[in-house]
Amino acid sequence: MSLYKRKYQGQESPHWWIKLYHMGKVIRESTGTADRKQAQEVHDRLKASLWEQERLGVKPRHTWNEAAGRWLTETADKASHRDDEAKVKWLHPILGGLMLDEISLDVIARIKTARLKEGTPSTANRYLALIRSILKRAITEWDWLDKAPKIKLFKEPEGRVRFLTADEVQALLKELPPYLQDTFLFALLTGLRQSNVIELEWSKVMLDKAHVWVDAPDAKGRTAIAVPLNTDALALLIKQKGKHPTRVFTNAGKAIGNVNNRVWRKALKRAGIADFRWHDARHTWASHHVMNGTQLFELQKLGGWKSAKMVERYAHLSSEHLAGAAVRLDSVFVVGHKTGTEA
Repeated sequence: MSLYKRKYQGQESPHWWIKLYHMGKVIRESTGTADRKQAQEVHDRLKASLWEQERLGVKPRHTWNEAAGRWLTETADKASHRDDEAKVKWLHPILGGLMLDEISLDVIARIKTARLKEGTPSTANRYLALIRSILKRAITEWDWLDKAPKIKLFKEPEGRVRFLTADEVQALLKELPPYLQDTFLFALLTGLRQSNVIELEWSKVMLDKAHVWVDAPDAKGRTAIAVPLNTDALALLIKQKGKHPTRVFTNAGKAIGNVNNRVWRKALKRAGIADFRWHDARHTWASHHVMNGTQLFELQKLGGWKSAKMVERYAHLSSEHLAGAAVRLDSVFVVGHKTGTEA
């Protein structure tokens, strides 16, 4: 049967699937549609393409499904692999039944419209960038495609930097339960991302050297990070000793599964803090570093950022602290020339 409904874990797929034989191989793939007539059209296009390849020697055409599947296989080690899987799943109803050379600007426009109904332009750009990357690889590495439409991304606002003042930090800490106080404070003191804090294990802690270690697979940039600990961070770790055999931060002796929970949100509300996410603890850490004189190149190393561009968002916070550097040129060039500042 050329068209059929696939069953998976006892459930029937809403989409029609294609089953074809080509040059001794069985081809099975989703049409991306639940409409029988549309599914038949996808089937007929694929069958005609396979006939052209076999009888006329035409260059094989490939489907979006093939390309997306190969992309996910080849990029399985990416930190954003799960995000890519979710994006491919969302795109399937629109792109699932198309050949790569059928992805036109009109199709991209449909995707833009659909994404904007569900989220922001910034989020839509993540989906568009994934499509662009897959099509580019289909051209440059797989030789599956000769050309692709030029996909323009939406203009995005400058990167969001939301950080707490020292007083706001104290107000929030007072509202958090003890286990979240310690966990959040450690994030503020080290700049580590949420998962790196709540999943931190004793095997990655070196108390004698005042360091914790983040392995490459656990770091967003896929580069291992050695995180130096100040006195306060070190004291927090020592405080956790004996609470759990493997995990550092716990709640009632059990590993913490989620910190962005109702307890966290209620504490924010009681503290009078709005528009603040757990990840903003990293912004708070970085912002206060810069305001206290840490150079951007030092911050880049401390935070494990691969690119200096990622820390430039904090540059404006150091302007008042650069005044001391500016006065170093006093009287260097202006010798015997009246500037109007003389008494």
